[in-house]
Parts: sequence; C-alpha cells; structure tokens
Amino acid sequence: MFGNLFEEEEEEGFSSLSSKGRVVKGVDEPPPPRGKSNLCGIKNQGGTCYLNSLLQTLLFTPEFREALFSLGQEELGRLEDKDKPEAKVRVIPLELQRLFARLLLVDQQSASTADLTDSFGWNSSEGTNQHDVQELNRILFSALEHSLVDTSGSAFIHRLYHGTIVNSIVCKECGNVSQRQEDFLDLTVCVCGVLSLEEALWNMFVEEELFEGNNLYRCAQCDRLVTAAKSAKLRKLPPFMTVSLLRFSFDFAKFERYKETGRYTFPLSINLRPFCEPTDAEDSDYSYELFSVIIHKGGCYGGHYHAYIRDIDELGQWEPPEEDCKPKAQKKAKENVQEVHEPKLQEDDPLSILMAIISQESSKSVLLDQLGQKLMDKIGSSWSKKFRKQYGPIGKFLQSHSDVFMLVSNGTRVALKANLPSPDQHNEPPTAPDGGASEHQPEADQKHEPEQGSHWFDLNDSTVTSIRESDIEKQFQGKESAYMLFYRKTQLHRPAEARNNPQYKVPTHLVQRAQEENVKLQEMREKCEATNNTVELCLHLASSYRLENGALQPVGKEPSENPALSFDRRKTVGDLRLAIYQMQELWEGDMALTVAKSLPAGLHLYNTLTDDNISLNSAGIYNNTDLFVWNGRDVCGATVLTGAEWEPVLLTVVRPFLGEDAEPAAAEDPDACEESGAAFQNGGESGLKKEARGFAGGSTLGEVKEALGEPKESLLCQEHRAGRRREEGAGEGGGASGWRVFPPDDMQRTLKELSLRDGDALLVLEPQSFDSSMFTLNGDVVTVTTPSDCRWLQVEFRPHVKEEEEEEEERKKVKVPATGNMLLSEVKQRAVEELQLQEQPAGAGFCLRQIDCTGKLLPPVCEELSVRDAGVRLMTTLTLCPGSSPRASQLFLHFTVGMAPSAGLEMDIIVEKTCTVRECLKAMLEAVGLDGSCWHLRKLDWCEEVGEPLMDEDASLAELRISNGETLVVTEGHLPPKGFLTLTVWLHQDPKTITAGFNHTDNGPTGEQMSLSADDPHDQSLLVLCGGNAAELRSVGQVEISDEATLEDLKTQVLTLPALQDVCLPTIGFMRVWQLEGSRLARILRGQQATLRKLKLTSGADVCVQQLLKEEDLRPKEVLLNIKMGVPGEKSYYPAEEIVWDASHDSSPRSLRSCLAAHYGLSPDSLLLAKHQPDKYTWEEISNWTQQVSKKKKKKKAESLLGAPFHLKDGDMIGIKNLLVDNNRDFITQEDVQGQQRLREQVEQRRKGEQPAEHAASQKKAGQTKSRKPEVALSINVGVFR
Repeated sequence: MFGNLFEEEEEEGFSSLSSKGRVVKGVDEPPPPRGKSNLCGIKNQGGTCYLNSLLQTLLFTPEFREALFSLGQEELGRLEDKDKPEAKVRVIPLELQRLFARLLLVDQQSASTADLTDSFGWNSSEGTNQHDVQELNRILFSALEHSLVDTSGSAFIHRLYHGTIVNSIVCKECGNVSQRQEDFLDLTVCVCGVLSLEEALWNMFVEEELFEGNNLYRCAQCDRLVTAAKSAKLRKLPPFMTVSLLRFSFDFAKFERYKETGRYTFPLSINLRPFCEPTDAEDSDYSYELFSVIIHKGGCYGGHYHAYIRDIDELGQWEPPEEDCKPKAQKKAKENVQEVHEPKLQEDDPLSILMAIISQESSKSVLLDQLGQKLMDKIGSSWSKKFRKQYGPIGKFLQSHSDVFMLVSNGTRVALKANLPSPDQHNEPPTAPDGGASEHQPEADQKHEPEQGSHWFDLNDSTVTSIRESDIEKQFQGKESAYMLFYRKTQLHRPAEARNNPQYKVPTHLVQRAQEENVKLQEMREKCEATNNTVELCLHLASSYRLENGALQPVGKEPSENPALSFDRRKTVGDLRLAIYQMQELWEGDMALTVAKSLPAGLHLYNTLTDDNISLNSAGIYNNTDLFVWNGRDVCGATVLTGAEWEPVLLTVVRPFLGEDAEPAAAEDPDACEESGAAFQNGGESGLKKEARGFAGGSTLGEVKEALGEPKESLLCQEHRAGRRREEGAGEGGGASGWRVFPPDDMQRTLKELSLRDGDALLVLEPQSFDSSMFTLNGDVVTVTTPSDCRWLQVEFRPHVKEEEEEEEERKKVKVPATGNMLLSEVKQRAVEELQLQEQPAGAGFCLRQIDCTGKLLPPVCEELSVRDAGVRLMTTLTLCPGSSPRASQLFLHFTVGMAPSAGLEMDIIVEKTCTVRECLKAMLEAVGLDGSCWHLRKLDWCEEVGEPLMDEDASLAELRISNGETLVVTEGHLPPKGFLTLTVWLHQDPKTITAGFNHTDNGPTGEQMSLSADDPHDQSLLVLCGGNAAELRSVGQVEISDEATLEDLKTQVLTLPALQDVCLPTIGFMRVWQLEGSRLARILRGQQATLRKLKLTSGADVCVQQLLKEEDLRPKEVLLNIKMGVPGEKSYYPAEEIVWDASHDSSPRSLRSCLAAHYGLSPDSLLLAKHQPDKYTWEEISNWTQQVSKKKKKKKAESLLGAPFHLKDGDMIGIKNLLVDNNRDFITQEDVQGQQRLREQVEQRRKGEQPAEHAASQKKAGQTKSRKPEVALSINVGVFR
C-alpha cells in the first residue's frame, strides 16, 4: 500500500530539476498534464491505494457514473452551503461528482481525494491507515445509500449491484423444502483448496451439503431429526456482479493471518446459468464479461492495491505496452505486423477460415485434396473433428456456398469468386451507406485497432499505463494477485455518442468548472515554463582578460565583476547576441560568443556559438553557463587556442634551492629541523622552491621545458603518487621522496597524453644538482632528501614500577632526531644513551613498543626495520620497556593457560613464524613449567572469548595467518577430532511421575537420577513440554564429539560429565536421548550405531538424557507415545503411561487402536482415541475416517497417523475412552478449559493492541521486533437526511 508513496512525487513532477538544467525559482509547479494514455490517476495520500482502485473502478462503470451525475443540485444541495446550519447538503455524492468530473475532464496527471475523504469525516491520519478494499466497497455503498435517501437516486446502488440468493433444505424422507432468501452486494468465494472461480461457484451453488450421521436436520413437517440436503442458488442477478476472493485466512495453530498465493483462475466472460434457479430466460441474461480486476500486492499485514480496468467508452488512448518494443519482442512485433495484413481468423467460422487459406495462396487457389491438410495446419484441428458434425463433409460445405467458392482446373482446385468481401467483412453487419466508412477505410488498413471497448489499462495511483488482455493471466497467483473481480452483463450496450466523449452525461456546471480549472492550469504551466526556462548567464568580456600560461587571466589584481544576464533559453543565439550588443553599446566589430569554463589554471574557451537560428537549449546553454565575448580571433593580440584538447593544466614546478645554513641546522637541532620542514611546506627558502604554472594541455613536454627557460640537458621528473600521498598525510612517516625521470621519448608527448593533472608536481634538475647530497639518481629514479625529512621521535622510558613511582618516572622522556630511513635499533641506542641506561648491556634488555589510543602497549617493533618500513610515524611517542624485540622472521605472541585472558594474567613469548603449532605449544608449556601432552591451542574469537582450536598441529603459524600481537589460549584436553560438535546436555526429571511412583509405566526417570544435581546451586533449570505434561530439565554441561561418532559414543561420553559421575547403568541401552527444539522434547535419537551426522545433529544443539528402568532400542518406525485412560464419569485421567507403537507395517488408526486394545485387554471397537494438542488445549479425535466425501471424490486413500493431520511423533499424548464403562465422549479436562480461556484472553488482548503478559517476557527474551500497528476500523460518517 505504501509501495508508490515516495515514487509518486517524482512522477507528479514535484521534484525540481538540477540547477544544471534550469533555474529553480521557488515557484510552485503546477501538476503535470495527462500522459500518453490521456487518463487521469489519483494521488495516494499515504495509504489510500485501496480507495483509489475502487474509485477508478466505479468511474469506469458508466452506468454508475451516469446515475451519479443524474442527481442535480436541487436534490443534493450545494457544497457552498454545507456550513449553513439549516442546509441539507449531501456532501459525499457531491464530492464524488466533482472528483469524477476532474478525473474525466481536467488535464492533470492525477487528482486528489482530499476533499472526498474530508466528506467521509476522516482526519489526516486516516490517509495513512491500511484497509481492505472489499470492506470499503460495502461501507461506501452503504454511505451512498444513506446519503441519497428521499432522492431519485436512492435505489440506484440496489438496482446496479444487489442480487438475491435462495438457500434451500430438502428433507430426504418427506421431500419438504424449506427456503430462505438473502440479498448480496458481492459474492465472497473461497480461494483455499480451489483452482478457479468456476469451481468455487460450483461448490457454492451446485454441490449439496448432506445432513446425516451425527449431523441430522430437524424437519418441521416430519417433526424429527432426518437426513436432508442443503443447497443454494442464485435467484436474481444484478447488472454488475462483484466477486471478492478470500485470499486472507487465519491460521488457528499459529494464531496469525496469512495470504493464499496459489494459482486461482477466472474467466474473461462467464455464464452463470448453471448456478441459478431454473428459468426460461435466455442465455444472454446470464452472460457476464470482466471489466475490472483489483489486484493486491504484498502480505496480509500490508501491501499495495492497483486495478486493471477495461475502458468501455474508449476514453483513453491505448498504445502497445513498452515491453512490446524491447528486442526480445521484435519477433512478436513482426508477427503482429504480419497479422495486420492477414485476415483475422475466426476459428469457429469455417467460411472465414477457408477463404483466408485460399486468399493467402500465390495462385489464389488450392488443390481440393490438400484443402483439408492446409486447414489442419492453420487451426491445428481437422475438418472432421471441428466442423463435420455441424456442417457435414467439406465438399458439401463448398457446394452449399457456391456464391463464394468455385472449382477450377477440371474440378481439381478450389478458388474464390471475384469481387468478394474479405473474411473480416463477411460476418460484420453492413454499414450505413454514408461516407463515413469509406473515409476511415484507408486508416483501418494502415493500423490494426482492437475491438471497441477492449482496451485495458493499469491504474496504479497516479500512474496509468496500457496493458494487454493477456496480462490479466499474470494475476492468477503469487504475492501480486487478483483480489476483487467486477463483471458486467453482456446485454449492457453503450450508446454511440458516449464513445470517446468524456463529457457525456456530465452536468453543465461541472463541465464549466473543469474548463475554468483547465484554463488556470494552462496559465500556471506557461508561467512556470517561462520561469524554469530562464537561465542566468555570466558574461566575460575580452577587454578584461589577458592570455598567460596557456589560460585567460583577469587584468589587474582585483578583477572587475563580470556582468550577468537573465535570458530565456527557448530564444535563439541570434536573440542573445542582439541583447549583448544592446548591453555593450561601445562594442565595435564582430562579436563571437564562446562557452567558457573556469579551471584552476584560469579561464578556458570551448565551442563558439555560430548558428544564430538554434535555441540556447539546443546549443547546450544551461544555468550559470560562462560565455566569453570577444572577436573570435585573439585577446589583446594573443591567439587563443580553444577546445577540450587545449585545456590548461596547472602544474607545480619544483626547483632546488639550498640555503646556506640549511644542513647544519638540520644536524644540530631537531626543533630547527621541524621549523625548517614547516618552511619547506609553505614554500620557504630551505630545500625546494615551488611555483604554480599553467600550460596548455596540448603542449608537449619539450615545449614546457622551453617555456620554463631550462637548458636542454636539464631533467624533468614526475613525483611518485605514493610519495605525494605520504607528503599530504603529515606525520605518517619520514624519509625521502621519489621522482621518476621522464625518458627522452616523452618530450614529444603532450601533457594530456602523459595524464598530467592539475596539482601534479614537476621537478626540474640541472646535471650539477646531483653534486649535492640532497639528490640521488638511481637509474631513472631520483631520491630527494630535504630538511623536511629530518624529524624526531619521542621515547618514553617505562619500567615495571609501582604506581607511586610512575609520576617520577614519567619525566624520563627524550626526543631523538630520526628520519624515515633510520633503523629503529639506532633510535633505541640513542634513547638509551640519552636516558643514561648504559649500565645495561647495549640495548639488550630493552625494546621499543608503540601505544594505541587507549594507552595499551602494542607488541614490540622489529628493530631491524627502518622507521618507515615498521610503520612508525614520525613525531610520535615510542615506549622503551624491558624485554626483547622480535626479529623480522619472528612473532611476538600473548598467551594464557586454561582461561580467557584478563588484565595482568597474559604472558608473552617470541617464536619463529615458521614454527608449527605443536612447537609453539611446547614452547609455551616450557615457559610456564607444565608437562604432558594433554594440551592444545585455541584462538580468541571476536568477543575476546576462547574460540576454535588450531586443528592442524603440523601447520606453521604463518600458514594459519597468526599475526603479531595475537593471543592464544593453552587449553587442557586432547585436540578434538575434525568435524566435532559442541552439544549442550540436559538431565530429564519429571516430578509428577516420581511422586506418582512407577506403577503405571515401565520406563521413567529414577529416584537416583533426581538426586544427581538437586543440590548443585549452579545448575540451570528448564521447564519443557513432553506430551502435554511439564518436565523439568537441568543442565549438566557440554560435550565435544565428532559428527562421525555414533549415538553409542555420545551416550558413553555423556556419562563422563562430572554431574553424572554417580550414575550407574548396566548398559547404555538404559539411557534415552532426546533432541530439544525450543521448549519441547522433539524426537528420540534412534540407532545405537547411527552417526550423529546421519541423525542430523548440528553443533550447538541441545540434547536431553533420560535414565530408564529397562533397556530400550527403538526402531525407525516405532513411536513412543504417552497414553492415559479417562476416568469414567469425570473430566480427568489416570496417570500417563509410555507405550511403543510399531507403525512400520501399518500406521493407520486401526493399527493404533489394536495396539492399545492389546495393552489394556479390551476390544478395539470399545476404544475412543484422541490426540492432545497442548498449544490449543484441545483434543483431536482419531476416528475410522468415516468422514463426508464429496460427489467428485468417491474413494478415500487409507490415511496414516504419521502424516496430516495428526503427525504423530515421539512423546505425543493419546487420550483413551473406554465406551463400555464411560459414556462421556468429551476428552476436555478442567485444565484444558482454563487453558482455552487464557488463549481467548490473549487473542482479545492482541485485537485491542495490548501485549499479553505471558508473552511479553518471552518476546523480549527472543528479541522479537516491536508489535504491529493496531488496526483501525474503517468508517464513513453520513448525515441524517430523512
């Protein structure tokens, strides 16, 4: 429903264009005119697509529209008087008249329904609420009927839409018929389990419902319960039949709605005679044709409505859909063109078919013995099968139409007689002998038009598009499918004057009002068009510019403001030239107008406007375009090169400039180096001197060198991109910058060819420059080392001291001069000397470490690397700590033993990158003094918890991508095998069963089991459902086991858990293993030798173990059921028992009944069974399937209780009634009654938009999304007019 809410604004033209296209003046734009279809859409107020679809359907129901227009102001009143206290103004029909008039006559893309919804009494929020279109249809018709009381139109809704259904019940014994008649506004038909509309109507009006067995009918004449048949028939058919499809249903198991999206077909025309009472009326009285389909796209809690509507009066302009013009449809287009020239076949008319076959032959005749074969090729069916029964043999048919056919070539060929009408004209009624037919005949030959009234359009809020009739079939199924169908009687014919006449039957005052509105809209559009086509032009006069460095520069330091000109871009270039002539009265000579653009190098000229007859729009002149006004040849005597290929490029020319004290300053004082670097960055006197110069993009590199005045032996170098990025990111790292020398071949290439851009640097070096230590040439790479690379690193000494000593130790900081190429070992050595720590062996006891933003020490840096290679940024702080630094081939790792790391408990180790996991583990164990082989390594996961183990112990740390500074956990236990599962184990204990003893069951939890973990306060408990009974589970830990392990292995490993150490079992067959799903014991794991993978157990699953009193080994088709016998005469049961039902050979109800009868020693016929539904607190009776079978389905396949609808599985509760001693067939207990009451309260709370208290906690725990917006009832307020 909200699908097109945001798209509409753009479609309706309210989104302003970019400033490039036109000037946005802030003027309110008028609504755009109608599109190609010449039909008007309706604006969506936010959620009113359901209203728009219904209104468009009513608009294109001519009889409804004309009946509404027939009501004058003398009956309805005037909208201008609606605020007068005593005036009776029927606002709803008046606003509907105005809306229909706008939709028919006003030239705008879409109309607003705001006035109409205001008359409904809706507030602004109602426009965003979603409602059902069928509900609106009934409420709107009811509101119109109440609004039109005591007027001539009081009955037109009833006359057009109301029909009658008669319901009959026939007694099978006395034949008495009881009938009841009811009116309908629309037919609501079932979708679930039905394939088509015809089948749904058949089920409603042809199938009979039998009252028999336990469901008998009390006949008034027989005065007793008898067998009877109930049926319904249509008695009175309205002119317009509305059909609502029940696509929305309610799932009582899940307590939620859902949408039926299955395939459901409906015909374009339908005959309702089979569904009506027998009468003598003609077939035409029962024939209907489809003219509107309202479509719903989405789900049951939200979506979008739009409508496919047939334009009966041909008010719109139908064009082939856009899909027909795509390349994939070219073949179809050719076929359509061919069909234009070929006669359109009427497959039920043999005369037109034979005439078409003969006329398409080149010889205009067909061999008589080949005519039958050609007919089969044409229509896909033989003459005998298609026409013989009605028309006789084909030869006899040709003889009976001797006025059309004749035999030639001695009777061997058949041809058409001359001057015959075409097959299309043969069956058409003769036209009147006026000149109209002959005038339109050539046009009909050129363009194939569909039949009158066969145009279909998709009216989707503001958008109206043409569709084909075949597109309706796409709405048979899916999330976007038909929801309401509108049929009209084929007897309803439209007058000729209504065709293509939107003013037909529209009241004069509404026509006049629409014409006035069209005039206002046209004036607004003209004003808006003039505003939007006014562009602001910036004029640059040649007298204010000079040519310098390949670009035009303003004359003087403070250039004068360029004159601006507002001009209509629909005018021509000649008009613009004349306007500029008038502005520049002193201009002499020719005037050229050239499009210009301001670039970093200056103003550059592009194309000159030479054609005075084209408009500015065609010339590509947009808002804020720069125009250069000159003579077209030169500027101040200098020739100007124009065009994109001569765009100037602003380059930074760099030359060496060595100050006298630059190098000594760099060596003596780091602070001086820093100031020197800053001076260089600002183009100071030390190091390199920079200068911005512009050059034409078409100039060669040799011409640039010549323009710079450099000798031929000078070198031109281009800076590396990486070096440029380092320089821009101040402080990222020190070191020299690299430059690439242009080879001699590049001297003949242009700046554009070399991809030089604005801002690129160009280093100019003379051969003697390499005598300085600043420049180093290596091949074609020049390395420049300037004072800016002489920066510093601050080193802070942090020993392992107590907190009270930190304040004193914090003062031990030193600045060490450093460059990007300096080794970190040198930095450390100088820091040790400055901090006077020489008593230690030369740097052996210390390492340099960086600090992150949180103050945490990072791993030690490798001292074999330079400052730049180690990623250390200059002018940052390094911490000098006791310890060793790793070499380039080593890793610095943190590790902890047996637990997740915490502050102060981590240990450090340095290992080779090539060492294996096994060697790394051995080194860590030796570091902490541990022995044994029962250890393995694990990594930490993203939340700093112990994660997955390192499975491949022979793989190197580098292969496993263990990075520097990573933390590993030394974990006790053998390495789990590959494909292991982590399973949470729960202990089953049932207090009810224990208190009741073991008199009624063979298997069950033992008293020993109950005491296993009852005293453990750390155990987690969980209450689950098993067969409708509550069972308490306690967590006993987790196991890790391979998915290739068997169920027997799982049971054995579970018994090793500490919480189960005291359990003594004769064999593992005395243990039952359940799989938990949600809060239910879902299934028993079967097969001692079955692997966990075959049992479909996944990592993270929950299993529950239950101790038994006797050994158990269930086969795949054996079902463990909980059974309980009802107490005679009471709503209660004896304690539940467990029974194993073998369903391998027979899973029918009879098999289960026989099993239970053998268990209790009773007759199977004396037992009544039912399955308990704990979610619904109901019992589903298991019968012998003596259910009512429809007439179409004579056989019923033997049902299995393992399938629908019972789906019996392990743990299900089966209730049993012994009919020999218990006459109560109701299985409901008092607990069930209370549970059903709670469910009803929850449903009522949901309906009111409240959150049930029982589900609030569970939803919060499950992290469910917030509840849906409560639904608001739809209503229309109508005044009293009686």
